Amino acid sequence: MSLRPGVTLTPIDEVAVLLDERTGRYSQLNATAALVLRSLLAGHGPDEAARDLVRTHPAATPTAEADIAALLAQLRAANLIVDREQPR
Repeated sequence: MSLRPGVTLTPIDEVAVLLDERTGRYSQLNATAALVLRSLLAGHGPDEAARDLVRTHPAATPTAEADIAALLAQLRAANLIVDREQPR
């Protein structure tokens, strides 16, 4: 996964802001969402991002996978991310 061209991620302490330069819309990510997005952008899949999240926030264990799926759905719906092409 990667950010759609024209979308920038700006970390601010533990939180982050996504700017869609095409529309001028900002999306603020809380600390948990920012951690997960950084993990996904680093090339980790959703399962590995869930493990990263649980290592940092053990209380997230019961809902980590569902929370990551919901975050990805929101980012896709807002057209902020794109899936990377798989090598053939």
